[in-house]
Amino acid sequence: MVFENGVVFERIASLGLQSGMEFERLEVERPFRDAGGRGVLLLRGPLVNENLPDFQNAIRRENVPTIILDLTGVPYIDSAGLGSLVSTYVSRHKSGQRTVLTGVNARIIHLLEITRMAQLFAIFPSLADALDALSNPGRA
Repeated sequence: MVFENGVVFERIASLGLQSGMEFERLEVERPFRDAGGRGVLLLRGPLVNENLPDFQNAIRRENVPTIILDLTGVPYIDSAGLGSLVSTYVSRHKSGQRTVLTGVNARIIHLLEITRMAQLFAIFPSLADALDALSNPGRA
C-alpha cells in the first residue's frame, strides 16, 4: 500500500527493466477497492509493448461490470498498447462488461480517432467526471 495525498493506493504492477534494456516504467495502481461495481485502475507511464504483461494481468484481476482506466499519467501508447486496449474492450464486451477511459491526452485521442477505435470506449475528461456520469445512468 502507498499513501499519496491522503489516498491509499494499492500498487498492482511496476516495470522498469527487462532483459538488460532500460525503458520507461508503467505503474498500474488501484486507488480504492470498490467504486460501486466499478474497478478503477490508474496508469502512469507509457503503454507500450515492453510493459503490456503487467497491464494485461491487472485487467484480468478486475472482475467488475465496469472498469475505468485513468490514462491521465500515460504520455503515449504504441501500436501494441492500442491493441491491448482494444483487446481489453473486446474481451470485456463479450462478457457483458464495460471499459471506460478517462484523462486521455490529445496525442492518444488522436491515435484512437485515426484508427477509429475511439467509438469503442466511453471517454471522460477526468475520473471524477466518469464516476459522476456512471453513477447517473442517464448521463453515461
